Amino acid sequence: MAHSEDGDGRHFHIPLSEHDAALTAFIEPTEQIARRDVPEACVITFFGDVVDRLVEQRGARVLVENRWEDGPHPLLELEHDGRRLAVLRSGVGAPLAGALLEQVIAMGCRYFVACGGAGTLHPDLTLGHCVVVSAALRDEGTSFHYLPPGRLVDADPGARRALESVLDARGVPFVSGLTWTTDAPYRETPAKIAARREEGCLTVEMEASALAAVARFRGVPLAQVVYCGDDLTGEVWDKRAWQSLADVRDGLFDVAAAAALAMADAGG
Repeated sequence: MAHSEDGDGRHFHIPLSEHDAALTAFIEPTEQIARRDVPEACVITFFGDVVDRLVEQRGARVLVENRWEDGPHPLLELEHDGRRLAVLRSGVGAPLAGALLEQVIAMGCRYFVACGGAGTLHPDLTLGHCVVVSAALRDEGTSFHYLPPGRLVDADPGARRALESVLDARGVPFVSGLTWTTDAPYRETPAKIAARREEGCLTVEMEASALAAVARFRGVPLAQVVYCGDDLTGEVWDKRAWQSLADVRDGLFDVAAAAALAMADAGG
């Protein structure tokens, strides 16, 4: 276990190092959430604007409103290429994203592709460039409640290959690599950014390691793709108006949808 010391010199265990491998929790999702008639293939997206367009332009309908204190995080159903597809409007940050994934697994979704945005740690990763997550550096707390302490969590290899195959088939430029998942965007200090870049991290975001850990614990395949948004490589932060790229966000959703459906076909 990891040890530290308080101001009085007393040693203590860091709580996140105290992993409990019990398979059943006090509040177990499958005991609280009823299974439903939901599509097995599911896209997890953080793009609220994309979800709005799916409802307004493509007839997506809400299966479960899934209201939390901060508002609804609905699970929707969409017909995509003549197939049933689930879409989860996820919440930002590892704890909420991980808990919402738990809920839709309990409802019956089984094959997942997450799509979102990330800050770039390398200047050659231009605005809109796609990165497939090969592994995530666990600089957040949620993943430590699902997996033993460790620095990295790898992506599911089969799910990752399915996602990369769709990107290749569509001629979408992408790279695969390590991402840095952190709970604290306002504590991404210059020293930490430099250290993460030196370690090989291509991007920084807030959910990837938690989603990978939950999926591994529950035994479901999950792949993740992000597009490069804001730039953390210069002397000052460059937001690059990254959230305005509707065409990139819609296109990334379509890639994620095709990959999730392909995973369901292969798994079924």
